[in-house]
Amino acid sequence: MGKPEVSAPILLLGSQGQLGWQLQRDLAPLGPVLALDRRTCDLADLDRLRAVVREQRPRLIVNAAAYTAVDQAEMEPELARRINAEAVGLLAEEAKALDALLVHYSTDYVFDGSKAAPYVESDATAPLGVYGRTKREGEEAMLAVGGRGLIFRTSWVFGARGKNFVKSILRLASERDSLKVVADQVGSPTPAAMIATVTGMVLAQLDGGRAQQGCELYHLVAANPVSWNGFARAIVATAEQTPGFALKLGPEAIAPIPSSEYPLPAPRPLNSRLDCRKLEDRFGLTMPDWQPYLSRMMQLLALKAQNGY
Repeated sequence: MGKPEVSAPILLLGSQGQLGWQLQRDLAPLGPVLALDRRTCDLADLDRLRAVVREQRPRLIVNAAAYTAVDQAEMEPELARRINAEAVGLLAEEAKALDALLVHYSTDYVFDGSKAAPYVESDATAPLGVYGRTKREGEEAMLAVGGRGLIFRTSWVFGARGKNFVKSILRLASERDSLKVVADQVGSPTPAAMIATVTGMVLAQLDGGRAQQGCELYHLVAANPVSWNGFARAIVATAEQTPGFALKLGPEAIAPIPSSEYPLPAPRPLNSRLDCRKLEDRFGLTMPDWQPYLSRMMQLLALKAQNGY
């Protein structure tokens, strides 16, 4: 199929998700961005996906779309696999044919959480559920194709747009006098805005992705891991300090419980900590703390509520 034209667009998939929304801003300095959401390009429709790539002939594909309903994936394994694995393999093949770079995002759920220390990129994967398995299959598909690519594993993503743990805790804290949140699962809450910023910085160092040769895998999470319980307490504490939230409970009313007291269809890894030194050393970066992003998110949510949108 040959190389894409110099004026070829950056193709962004999943543009309306919490990560895709942020990526639109951070990819813009690198060139024209064609941002497609699920309505215009659903990764579950492989024929449509292939047709879009062949029509647009992008020089860079950024895939921020995924099947992320961890528990629902246990009931819909075929759909999760199509989106998280088969579509990624297809994108890798089409990108290779164009000599385009494919950027893809994976997850801490490719690990079983049994390691005592943070995971590095070379650690063996052992996902516990369908979601993690299909995301691992997506990684493997990209690596097997052998084109030019970047895989960023991240975790516990949150942002002002879309559904996430932060918004769930805020809703519950406005409705209940007490909460129970698991305290034996530890990981890094990672702002979507931070992932997008780091992606843009990496691509800028790689001349818009043109300088990347082969497919590389990196861990990309915020600094200072915490338990889900600790994260929930931080959310409520931050909301208390932000005018505009009406809460019925404070951080002290969020009781720690083991995972065994909160069973879910899909098991979660107890240790989701990811070591980012490979990414930091390669690109001269330092992963920031998630807490300032959480404070900014609270201000945005309060402003939205105040203005009725």
